[in-house]
Amino acid sequence: MKMRPEKYLRYLFLPNLFELFGTERTREILSVNPTVVPAREEAQQVIITAYCFNKESIEEWKNISLQEALELKQSDKITWINIDGLRKSDVETIGNCYGIHPLLQEDILSVNQRAKMDEVDDILFCLVNMLYYNEQKKSVDQEQISLVLGRNFVITFQEDLNRDVFTALRGRLKLPTSKTRAKEADYLYYTLLDTIVDHYFIVMDKLGDEIEDLEEEIVRSASKRTLAYINSLRKELIVLKRTIYPVREVISGLIKSENALLAALNERYYKDVYDHIVQAIDLVDNYRDMLTGMQDLYLSNVNLKMNEVMKVMAIVTCLLAPATVIGGIFGMNFNVLPLTNQHFGFWIAVAAMILIPIWMLLVFKRKGWF
Repeated sequence: MKMRPEKYLRYLFLPNLFELFGTERTREILSVNPTVVPAREEAQQVIITAYCFNKESIEEWKNISLQEALELKQSDKITWINIDGLRKSDVETIGNCYGIHPLLQEDILSVNQRAKMDEVDDILFCLVNMLYYNEQKKSVDQEQISLVLGRNFVITFQEDLNRDVFTALRGRLKLPTSKTRAKEADYLYYTLLDTIVDHYFIVMDKLGDEIEDLEEEIVRSASKRTLAYINSLRKELIVLKRTIYPVREVISGLIKSENALLAALNERYYKDVYDHIVQAIDLVDNYRDMLTGMQDLYLSNVNLKMNEVMKVMAIVTCLLAPATVIGGIFGMNFNVLPLTNQHFGFWIAVAAMILIPIWMLLVFKRKGWF
């Protein structure tokens, strides 16, 4: 999903339509082929953080080893292990220790996977995508995250070491009055999903600002690059649609699930997340309709400008017609022509060439032709 900086510069400044309309971006968005197993690059660095907590206390470990993460399974507190950076050996090791089925391990290591939810043995598994708005490229980036819920533990697998959306959640978790610490692991699971979904709205708000600015630009001064930017934003909406729509099925599956890991009392919280997802989907649809309307507005403006140009050219042609006719008459090769031997003949002809177009302009104005 990432575009190299030099490609982005070409997208902005070169008039080549192949680059201007983001053809490479199209390939990136639509390059998902389920029949081809993509190879994931092994992470150069893996950072593991963990929290063990209950209502009375919380312990935090930063940048711990894989072996230390495995030992946390023996904790009698609720445990949240977050792994930034994916390596096949690490995923298999921690998966085998915590009872994560090999098929789920494959999903964790997959690339460009569609959001999904699975229940295997004593594990509840969700795979969703986090969204980020790239301010430099004015595009939507996504990161795959896998969430595993077991008895008294939650494990999250993230691809990117440098960013996630859980910073505020970590801060709240350390508060003695934290509601998450007073509940079971499934409430933490809900909180993680809710945080991811809420961040969708932050990304969509930024994209909405771009759409509003574009709408003003179309009305003020539309150009070929305006049409290109409309096309670019439509591609970013494809990313939103591919990411957000399947999450509705994931949350719906959690609501309908009768898994013992999910407390019945927390069902209303998942319904709240479902409501947020429905709102996000509606917002994506609204943005898509807005862009379709803006494209129609752009084409209408182009046609209007063309009509204005044709109108001016037609008026100029009409205004020049009297001068052409008069000049043609007096340029005829006859021995006897009116005003030929008159002292003011030339000036009379010139005056006619000027006064007749002025009279025509007044008539056109009265009829409302311009």
